[in-house]
Amino acid sequence: MGLCVSRQDDDDDSAHFIMADGNVHLITTVAAWEEKLLQAKQQDKIVIANFSAAWCGPCKMIASYYSELSRKYTSLMFLTIDVDELPDLSTSFDIKATPSFFFLKNGKEIDKLVGSNKAELQKKITAIADAQGWT
Repeated sequence: MGLCVSRQDDDDDSAHFIMADGNVHLITTVAAWEEKLLQAKQQDKIVIANFSAAWCGPCKMIASYYSELSRKYTSLMFLTIDVDELPDLSTSFDIKATPSFFFLKNGKEIDKLVGSNKAELQKKITAIADAQGWT
């Protein structure tokens, strides 16, 4: 599921999990996904869904920055989904590369970013937060 330009097959433990730190919620089931979307809708929050993979080097590189952003922009909901753990959900979003960030309002896509471009991720998050008056 998904392509990662810099796939790394190293044996360290960090290659075997997806980082969820700060205010990032790791989604491991479809039920958890649906629960978080409902919660975001009730709280009028924009969801940023990071479709990632444990084996993806760029995913690992941007994970700490994503966590840092989650601590700064607490009015947004940050989720991480492992494409290999939830392939049906990943397929429903037509994930072709990791990481892929989807910005959702009321469960509907309002923007997306494919790749681990920190500056572009920051720009999109700032624009969304500013548009909502949440900065």
